[in-house]
Amino acid sequence: MKFRKATKNDVSKIVEMIADDELGKTRENFQTPLPTQYHNAFENINADQNQELIVIENENSEIIGTLQLSFIQYLTYRGGIRAQIEAVRIRKDQRGLGIGKTMFEWAINRAKERNAHLLQLTTDKKRPKAIKFYEDLGFKATHEGMKMHFE
Repeated sequence: MKFRKATKNDVSKIVEMIADDELGKTRENFQTPLPTQYHNAFENINADQNQELIVIENENSEIIGTLQLSFIQYLTYRGGIRAQIEAVRIRKDQRGLGIGKTMFEWAINRAKERNAHLLQLTTDKKRPKAIKFYEDLGFKATHEGMKMHFE
């Protein structure tokens, strides 16, 4: 597997994977052509040195996974850096093959390379299999997360 920074040509494949699950299909708008908002978001992510949108390719150079790492500088923890992983997706026909574990191992190492003192994530409570997967990797539910959605 090859991990690389996403390019604008990858945006459609990334959104397709994000939209291809029980929750993603209710909140994404994957269509051809892809709505402009996704391309605008990519440009913002790509321009930010603290954002890394990554794609994973198989031996045939097909995109089979994606994830986004955000590096958040803050004053607590002596001015530490917190890494946050989001939008982890694996192409439907590639799930269950151990790719997710490899992706997280890569992300953990990347966070350490960037001198982050922790890697955090949120996951929807409606994803019990994902929660178990994260726990098996060593993540612990140490805080109660809260969100406020705006319309």
